[in-house]
Amino acid sequence: MAQADAGRPALTRFFCRAALAAGLAAGAAAGPAHAAWPADQPINLIIAYAPGGGTDIVARNLIPFLEKHLGDGAKINVINRPGAGGAIGFAAIAQAPPDGYTIGFINTPPIITTPIERQVAWTLGSYDYLGNIVDDPGTFCVHRDSAYKTLADIQAFARANPKKVTVGTTGVGSDDHLAMLMFEKSAGVQMTHVPFKGSADTRTAIIGRHIEVAAINVGEALQYIKGGSPIRCLGQMTAARMSMAPDWPTFKEQGYNFEMASLRGMAAPKGLPPAVRERLVRAIGNATSDPAFRAAAEAAFAPVRYLAPAAYEAELRAGDTMFRQLWKELPWTDK
Repeated sequence: MAQADAGRPALTRFFCRAALAAGLAAGAAAGPAHAAWPADQPINLIIAYAPGGGTDIVARNLIPFLEKHLGDGAKINVINRPGAGGAIGFAAIAQAPPDGYTIGFINTPPIITTPIERQVAWTLGSYDYLGNIVDDPGTFCVHRDSAYKTLADIQAFARANPKKVTVGTTGVGSDDHLAMLMFEKSAGVQMTHVPFKGSADTRTAIIGRHIEVAAINVGEALQYIKGGSPIRCLGQMTAARMSMAPDWPTFKEQGYNFEMASLRGMAAPKGLPPAVRERLVRAIGNATSDPAFRAAAEAAFAPVRYLAPAAYEAELRAGDTMFRQLWKELPWTDK
């Protein structure tokens, strides 16, 4: 530069250097603006079920704490993408650019079972796992005025009237649907499956008495009961009674030897920049352990069970092995 400047008038040299300095300053300013994640645009959080369901409630409770622990003015928007038993939303997460601006909730077992039963736009390798938030066991609920007082009542009627008992779920291959199939096998009965886009729709159907049984999750059911929904729940699909529902007998206590639950965790498209992934993982871990979030989750009857990414992925892959074996024994295609 010194040799090139030597033959130029002083005023020209001054303007050249000023322009170069201005260019460097502009470049320096542009760099941080480009790297300003997560503040430079909102993060979309995809939920694969309808508003008002268990996953939606957990997500909306979690978001303020995620924004707080991400810092830098982070803003997170909820995008509900219900349908196809969660497949539409799960695919939307997997297919988004891996830039940190799309994250979402994935739910077991559908995130595992759907690729087993049919071709879809994701595999378990399609995601960067960010951490599990909730582990919510299943239950069967009926309308408050239903003649069914126990699981044995459902079994007796279904034996005498095959396919007459209608069971609402969140879709083919969902934990609710698999719970219905396991009950059928354990009780020696046949019922009729009625899939919905989310547990909120299942709740509406049971309240309106359009179905006889709602297969939903314990936390969701407790939330609905607290909100005044006229439903009764007949048990919990756990090894032991949860502290949230100490008066509900387990299915095993009633002679139906199976368990079923739904993990609700967070993931992003595979290939996040390492720094972005690390920051998301740290924020989710901190948000989940935040006492204020724990209090909000308890008030919403959401059974929190945080799993760090490695443990979360390991549990999903173990579930994949288990459900592939179950598929051989009890295919869950709709009837």
